[in-house]
Amino acid sequence: MSATSAEPAEWVSCRQCRSLVYDKRLSRGLRVCPDCGHHGRVDARSRVEQLLDPGTVTILDLPVHSADPLGFTDSKPYPDRLAGARASTGLDEAVVCASGSIEGNPLVVAVMDFAFMGGSLGGAVGELITLAGETALERRVPLLIVTASGGARMQEGAIALMQMAKTSAMLGRLDEAGLLTVTLVTDPTFGGVAASFATLSDVIIAEPGARLGFAGRRVIEQTIKQTLPPDFQTAEFLLANGLIDMIRPRQELRGTLARLLAMGSPATRVDEPAPPVGETAAPEGERDPWQVVQRARDLNRPTTADYLGLLLDDFEELRGDRLGAEDPAIIGGLGRIAGVPVVVMGHQKGHTAAELATRNFGMPTPAGYRKSARLLRLAGKLGLPVVSLIDTPGAYPGKEAERHGQAIAIAENIRLMASLPVPVVSVVTGEGGSGGALALGVANHVLICANAVYSVISPEGCAAILWNDPQAAPRAAEALRMTSTELLGLGVVDRIVPEPPGGSQADNVAAGQHLRTEVLASLRELLPLGRDELIAGRRARFRAFGTGS
Repeated sequence: MSATSAEPAEWVSCRQCRSLVYDKRLSRGLRVCPDCGHHGRVDARSRVEQLLDPGTVTILDLPVHSADPLGFTDSKPYPDRLAGARASTGLDEAVVCASGSIEGNPLVVAVMDFAFMGGSLGGAVGELITLAGETALERRVPLLIVTASGGARMQEGAIALMQMAKTSAMLGRLDEAGLLTVTLVTDPTFGGVAASFATLSDVIIAEPGARLGFAGRRVIEQTIKQTLPPDFQTAEFLLANGLIDMIRPRQELRGTLARLLAMGSPATRVDEPAPPVGETAAPEGERDPWQVVQRARDLNRPTTADYLGLLLDDFEELRGDRLGAEDPAIIGGLGRIAGVPVVVMGHQKGHTAAELATRNFGMPTPAGYRKSARLLRLAGKLGLPVVSLIDTPGAYPGKEAERHGQAIAIAENIRLMASLPVPVVSVVTGEGGSGGALALGVANHVLICANAVYSVISPEGCAAILWNDPQAAPRAAEALRMTSTELLGLGVVDRIVPEPPGGSQADNVAAGQHLRTEVLASLRELLPLGRDELIAGRRARFRAFGTGS
């Protein structure tokens, strides 16, 4: 927003739609244009006040001195530029560090201010952000970084460049300590900031329209003459390409951050009593294997998205593999169930033709498995249990999937799950198809819904290969012993999740209640176990298959 008259301004002009807005109204709306939704820039101190609980804010008095390591002069000496920035902003440097809480959840924040020399990353800024991280480490609380920067500060040369390594190393220490880190990307965030601490956090949130990238549009267009799309480097572009987790309007930031902070610390017990012995319904399933296959594929059965709404008290979806792709065939994120923060993930099909097409019929690409691997690593870092829901015909077999390493992505997921130092509970809720299913199924407890199936191959595929007759699929379904009761006898699954009369598709709410009961039963058993015991038990479980024992 820009003022239309000398300060103090009563009316300001929106930078995007150019409409005039009464300044007090704009302030009440957190500097978001009421006409077009453009998110105007906010100074660092105002941002701290917007995000943190009133009465909890303490500006951190961190000992930092802005130096002039190069004796740099362009149109004016560098010290004069610093003095001018301090006079115009009232800040000592381009970042404000504070401690406080968001809806009662303690944290440390480092907020950049673009008005101070474009929020550029110099030695003092890098030191302040590093000290903020070290303060979070000392206090054992999460770190939130709010970015706004044009990049590294040219007036400090290689010293500015080194801040990228220093701040990145600090975030590595927070990873080792198991502390949640969150970045809020505001417009703009470029260069050395984007290529270091801004994009290394566990969760990356962006405001609508915020731009983030290494090289800016003008640099790219002028140096390599590429024509760029209109939404290039915007939050919306980044979300679609799997590089950030979510976009949140400014009015929703506090609530989103509060939920993430509340879900970022492990729990040691389930805050919900177990049902009395004998209260759980008995499993109901069809006896004929081919009929079970049809039930497992029924489009009215609850999907992972449906179950997340039925199982969880809170949920924040995290998107993208951070490598350039977002696969909607797998959804996941942070949630809470009966007071226990968990990382949840699962295959997502859909109920309609449009949903199935959008979700690729629940068949993940390598990006989907790399997204799930990212979530698994986050669970290991934060010490949160994993709950995975399996419902896929198999991994997507297309040319692009192979080109991007489908087999490698699946193998990496399997190895990662086998060594994860937290409780893992997997549930086959529909189809469990081959390695595409197992990639989310290397768990301490493997459950299966009564009318679900789990197999090395589909009955149709087996019939085509071994009998050279697709019509032999019912015979193959029986031979593969892929139903819940058969799998329980083989030891492939540990328990059967009951389904309501008519199957889960007949009563989604009852199906969700059954699933919640069984998942909580597993968590009650697994949460008291230490990391070595969890890993050893999981490895032993899968080590036993094929030994004849």
